[in-house]
Amino acid sequence: MQLPLNDNDPVLFAEEGESQYFDRKSARLNPKETARHICAFANASGGKLVIGIEDSGEVTGFKREGARSVEEFEQAALVGCEPVPEVHSVRIPVINSHGENDCILVLEVGASSGHVISRRSDGAVFLRQKDSSGELKHDQVLALEYDKNQRRYEDELQEYSSADDVDPEVMARYKAELGTEASDEQVLKSRGFLRDGHLTNAGVLLFSESPSRFMPWARVRVVRLDGSKMETGRRLNIVKDRTFDGPLPKTIEGAKEFISSQLREFQYLGDDGRFKVIPEYPEFAWFEGLVNAVTHRDYAMSGDYIRVMMYDDRLEITSPGKLPNIVTLDNMKFTRWSRNPTIARTLVEFGWVRELNEGVKRIYDEMASFFLREPAFSEPSGVSVRLTLENSATSRVLRRGDSITSDFGEDVIDNLSEYELAALQFVYGRGKVTAKELADHLGRSVRVSRPALKSLVKKEILEWHGNSAHDPSQYYSLRGSK
Repeated sequence: MQLPLNDNDPVLFAEEGESQYFDRKSARLNPKETARHICAFANASGGKLVIGIEDSGEVTGFKREGARSVEEFEQAALVGCEPVPEVHSVRIPVINSHGENDCILVLEVGASSGHVISRRSDGAVFLRQKDSSGELKHDQVLALEYDKNQRRYEDELQEYSSADDVDPEVMARYKAELGTEASDEQVLKSRGFLRDGHLTNAGVLLFSESPSRFMPWARVRVVRLDGSKMETGRRLNIVKDRTFDGPLPKTIEGAKEFISSQLREFQYLGDDGRFKVIPEYPEFAWFEGLVNAVTHRDYAMSGDYIRVMMYDDRLEITSPGKLPNIVTLDNMKFTRWSRNPTIARTLVEFGWVRELNEGVKRIYDEMASFFLREPAFSEPSGVSVRLTLENSATSRVLRRGDSITSDFGEDVIDNLSEYELAALQFVYGRGKVTAKELADHLGRSVRVSRPALKSLVKKEILEWHGNSAHDPSQYYSLRGSK
């Protein structure tokens, strides 16, 4: 990962490759290009623009023919940028490539957190991306304004919406939370969700019966897969696939219920001799991840939706839009910032969001308490944020094998057939199993799985539950488990 340059070292400036945080230019650079690079750094994460060093690394300083004055570059931000970004200039004495006493100029550009910086001469907007300062198109400028909260997508009006689109059940719950008996329209107006007869985007997302009618991408898709990767074609391994696209409070509730129903439980024998269960993930971790995705996604980004992918070994929650403004992967554990403060505030009132941003830190704490790996946040392709929770399936399999041997003894385990041992391990992790489920797990027929299960019953390792041999609900569990 590229990092800012902390030292003002001429040798380093001459040798360092240009990057997200660093660029060097000749003192012959014209004022419009100087403003271009300053604007680009300010609109991104800041950086250093060093004047007096050629792209090749040659230190030419300000005594080279055609060079502009140091003072002109020191005033470049004031003259060339609107609004004026924070720029600190430092003159560094050097010996130029002709052996003369000279200097280079370091322009330390700060990141603009609340405004998009444009070039004063023509209004053009630039953004530093990797090692270049590129000009943004209109829709990209708009997205940058949203990102910096100069403009908020959630506050803009949906011109084809009205108070008639409101879900009465969600509205009633909201008024109950506020403790008001005012009319729906009065509440919507007073809270800023209704203006000039139209709902804002936040109003649509939170209260409309069908937000996807206005924003088809405003939905959450939850997919449960069999395995650790998604297959295609004949090997398609999607077990369950549900989409939730109602008002955000209902979307959160529906997705939570569905995810919970798809999570597994692992069984172990406690010190008291009773079987106990441990969930696949701590509930707070995955639910907080879901709520954060719904609350802070970039709703201005069309064409994609929130995805919850449930694999055998991990759960991934991907939210469209990069991290907002000052938040980075390094500081997100402690930094409080909301791309959608109105939505966040309202979900606080519904009781879904923790306003003081305790959530991300607690995700780490909860995973640690379950002896699971730290949650992993990433930015796939730089256009989305992904939370990955690993369930440590491999280590649990190992722990499960040790526990089975400890619980039943080596003599018992050594006398089990291959299928009996596989059946015991499978039941041990799930708590209960049917012959069909075991057959699917083994990749064999029920004619193979059922005898293995029955044999374990005879050996008093498993218990059979059912009303008859033809009972469709019959299943097997560990003896003594509940």
